[in-house]
Amino acid sequence: MNKIEVHIFSKGKQLPQMTCSNFFHSVELFRIIEKTPGQWPYMAIAFDAEGHIVGHLLAIMRRRGSLLPPYFFTQGHIYGEGEYADGVNKAEIFGYLLEAITKKFKRNLCLFAEFSDISKKMFGYRQFRNNGYFPIYWQEIHNSLHSMPPAERLSGKQLRRIRRISKLGVVTREISSLDELKAFYKILRQNNRLSPRRLIPPQEFFLEFYKSNKIKMFVTYYKEKIIGGCVCVLTEGNGYLWYLASKTKSNPKLHAKTMTVWHALNYCYEHNYAHFYFLDAGLPWRASHFRDFILRFGGKPVAKYRWFRISLRWINNLLTWIYRE
Repeated sequence: MNKIEVHIFSKGKQLPQMTCSNFFHSVELFRIIEKTPGQWPYMAIAFDAEGHIVGHLLAIMRRRGSLLPPYFFTQGHIYGEGEYADGVNKAEIFGYLLEAITKKFKRNLCLFAEFSDISKKMFGYRQFRNNGYFPIYWQEIHNSLHSMPPAERLSGKQLRRIRRISKLGVVTREISSLDELKAFYKILRQNNRLSPRRLIPPQEFFLEFYKSNKIKMFVTYYKEKIIGGCVCVLTEGNGYLWYLASKTKSNPKLHAKTMTVWHALNYCYEHNYAHFYFLDAGLPWRASHFRDFILRFGGKPVAKYRWFRISLRWINNLLTWIYRE
């Protein structure tokens, strides 16, 4: 392959003209992150010898806090492996992008980096290893929508539950006002405030989502009160559930999360999306209540890797040894 040069851009006004079909690596998401306090976007772009863009990858760096030292730190997260021009060696270009973004994280004192939602389990295996990342087995779940209606994949018990909840007056609809969005955001923050791993961005992030035609946000009502909701990304012919929440103290018999996910699934089916992916199917423990909840909708579990890198070398080496194969 011809010589490849990688440049990393951190300002939207610096970005070159580029074609983006994957929302998670798009200029649109870059600009949304750029407008969100406590988050910084880094677009790594690979150019060939003629100056053509052959691949790009969007990384998000976030400021986080914890109850234990170091109390405040930054985390890098990348959803998927990026986007590439037709006819190029995708894994090879990814290696250049990965090396560049890893160096950027190191220079910016990023405590740890995570790659999630890689399309194929073994994609980039050698490149990740060469750059000091270690893999953790992670079960991901998606629903196929192109072969049969979602209702036909449900168990009889789940279908009866949904019908019963619907008769109680629990309904889900698309967010249509900023007041609805702010009410959902409040629930989302409360629902995740004790989760050490889950980071909920500031409200500005979701206000920008509200303006995007690649995002659908739904809220679930009971007796004119919002009891739950979710955020879905629609890109490349698929739907992705990014955020999901419900009022933890609401009547458990209302099953707000069940109705929210069910509505989002049917929306994607009715609008001819091929698959519905859950970006977070829970931690990779053998027992997972949230993963069991997702599987009730007839989805398919797939074993993949998530790749991590800790900036503290001795910790990274220890975890690499613990998660060795």
